[in-house]
Amino acid sequence: MKRGKAKTNAEMAVDLMRLAEIVEQFGGKRVVLYGDFVADEFQYGDISRVSREAPVLILRHRETKLVPGGGANAANNLVAFGAKAIPVTAVGGDAAGEALLRFFHGLGADTSGIARVSNWTTPTKTRFLAGWAHTTAQQVLRVDREPSEPLPEKTLKQLAAKLSARISRADALAVSDYGFGVATPQGLSAALRRTKKIPVTLDARYGLTRYAGTGVLSATPNEAELEAIHHISIGKNSAELERSGFVTLTTMKMDSLLVTRGRDGMALFEKNEKRFTQIPVHGSDQAVDVTGAGDTVLAAYTLALASGASALEAAHIANIAGGLVVMKRGTATVSQAELLETIRRESSGS
Repeated sequence: MKRGKAKTNAEMAVDLMRLAEIVEQFGGKRVVLYGDFVADEFQYGDISRVSREAPVLILRHRETKLVPGGGANAANNLVAFGAKAIPVTAVGGDAAGEALLRFFHGLGADTSGIARVSNWTTPTKTRFLAGWAHTTAQQVLRVDREPSEPLPEKTLKQLAAKLSARISRADALAVSDYGFGVATPQGLSAALRRTKKIPVTLDARYGLTRYAGTGVLSATPNEAELEAIHHISIGKNSAELERSGFVTLTTMKMDSLLVTRGRDGMALFEKNEKRFTQIPVHGSDQAVDVTGAGDTVLAAYTLALASGASALEAAHIANIAGGLVVMKRGTATVSQAELLETIRRESSGS
């Protein structure tokens, strides 16, 4: 494929009112989320003193919060955007798995696609945050609990059947692969062969290229993941970004590729237009907390495509949503109302 020229800010301008119309269509869209549910646990403590046993802080426990992370965070963002999230995933027969089930049941989401696996561990990321009274707590330690065994083959077959049954009535499918074994290229490919063509997006933390040729139409890797695939360092090298992006797009047989780049914004690669567009970061480039931002981007991008957006329009909507969520602490969501308010405010110049 002949590579395209990166567009300037003026060339890549989009109609903000058109973006608002797209976001207004988010409500009621049915999106299947196939992938890894993760529990994000936050342990908050007040700094009591320095331990006599070792040069470490002693925290007086204040509160514990558990919120959806990973694919569960993407599903939570879909709900916040007004969509009907339909998760197809597995959780362990543990407290974290039960908490995630209760959370989505409380949202009114269809939880029938969530398999309970008794002798399996729900992936859990526990963050310890410390602070003084009247100060902002800072993360001092993270402890991850991960499954020690892969999912049973029986469970994988159950999930494949659940996926096939649910995407036949869906407006879009988002795949969130955090490497815990719920989402598989084989399961995805088999399900997509039996259904109508719908937008299929992918966020694969460690195995993006494993999904080549499965029917994925677009993916949302971050720049570090793109660098890992090609064993390169991009930095400020726009030519290297362009080359590796188009190689990935061609290898994956996708229509588009959206690369998130932190404070450098995003880069969109489109097959049909042979176009490479760099999108500046929305809002401040000094993020408060990037935890789970990629999940918000995946949700917004998928919903925009399901609502009739072009890849470029969807990328701008995802960029705005990502810019909003990184200004919130912890694993957070952006609502449809927040997104609409921001777009409308910018369209009016206020």
